Amino acid sequence: MSPDSTPTLRPNYDVLAIRRDFPILAREVFGKPLVYLDTGASAQKPRQVIRAMTQVMEETYSNVHRGVHFLSQACTDQFEAARETVARFINAPEADEIVWTRGATEALNLVAATWGRANIGPGDRIVISTLEHHSNIVPWQLLRDETGAELAVIPVDDAGEIDLDAYAGLLDGRTKLVSVTHVSNSIGTVLPIKQMAQMAHDKGALFMVDGCQAAPHMPVDVQDLDVDFYCFSGHKTYGPTGIGALWGRKTLLDAMPPYQGGGEMIAHVTFEKSTFKDAPHKFEAGTPAIVEAVGLGAALDYIEAVGRDAILAHETDVAEYARERLSALPGVRIVGDAQERGAIVSFTMEQAHPHDIGTIIDRAGVAVRAGHHCAFPVMERFDVGATARASFGLYNMKSEVDRLIEALDEVAEIFGR
Repeated sequence: MSPDSTPTLRPNYDVLAIRRDFPILAREVFGKPLVYLDTGASAQKPRQVIRAMTQVMEETYSNVHRGVHFLSQACTDQFEAARETVARFINAPEADEIVWTRGATEALNLVAATWGRANIGPGDRIVISTLEHHSNIVPWQLLRDETGAELAVIPVDDAGEIDLDAYAGLLDGRTKLVSVTHVSNSIGTVLPIKQMAQMAHDKGALFMVDGCQAAPHMPVDVQDLDVDFYCFSGHKTYGPTGIGALWGRKTLLDAMPPYQGGGEMIAHVTFEKSTFKDAPHKFEAGTPAIVEAVGLGAALDYIEAVGRDAILAHETDVAEYARERLSALPGVRIVGDAQERGAIVSFTMEQAHPHDIGTIIDRAGVAVRAGHHCAFPVMERFDVGATARASFGLYNMKSEVDRLIEALDEVAEIFGR
């Protein structure tokens, strides 16, 4: 974060109490206490989430929306309450604007396949950025190839920040949609979403956000950001896999055709014709991920109980400490130095390939990500084949950064300083 925007660390942030909520953090790996620095890939789960999901399966489980019996009614209430929790979490105007998906990847594909096919044609332009995860590249490439549209890419500078002048140059009457990440999963850049959305709207384009690396770590208000679509995944927000959420403006969702066909999303079916329910249900074909949705709701409640401003301040403090300590190591290069950045530190070592780094420090109990992070274009932009990535969550501590540094010293010793 920039000096002017760095959140204030609260002295009463009890990270030890938080850690006790996460059973897996108490285990050992190769005889060493686990140091989990891979939250950007998938966050660990607190007991509150585990218990909520277990409670559904033990006490109220049934299929939702379809039964008149007690269990079905009770389970439907929990399922829809979770939808309301998602809406509240991102300040959506109403719960019926929240579509359950399997994750952000499916949400992006849903918009590309439904809104995109209905609104994108030959010569139209879709704009993404250099910083995107593959999930926010490939669906638009498929749409481009199907429709004859153009896919344009916003460049970034050497610090990993969006070139806003170049972005402005890509916005014209042909631009129909801008889809970008809120926070880069590979190098941590926080994009100026509100400003970029306004620029897009001024040219008549819609604006979509992949919020996977933002939703668990900072306050998100879709109305204040004034975006048109926003999505995130459950497993990155301390919830389960297989569940995510897409928010879209109601007028857009109402106008979009269904994504898949089957049960639940229909109003009436004959052999000649089918009619569909209103959004969000018309996008939710088949039996949904009921238990997972309840688990996601519990995870968002947990984040809210800790406090997103407090989480942001704590994670920023730990991540900046990591950057400081890593910068002091000989031969280490931190990739990405944006003024506004999230709790992600991506780095390389002259002495060792990132895969070797990840393998060696794993024996010391330290888990980081090593590779391209589903962001090949970012690696190419910064002329690296891969990086090691430490990504922090609300449960990480500075002492764990020290463990990382000690493990990296071992890497340097093995490969020679």
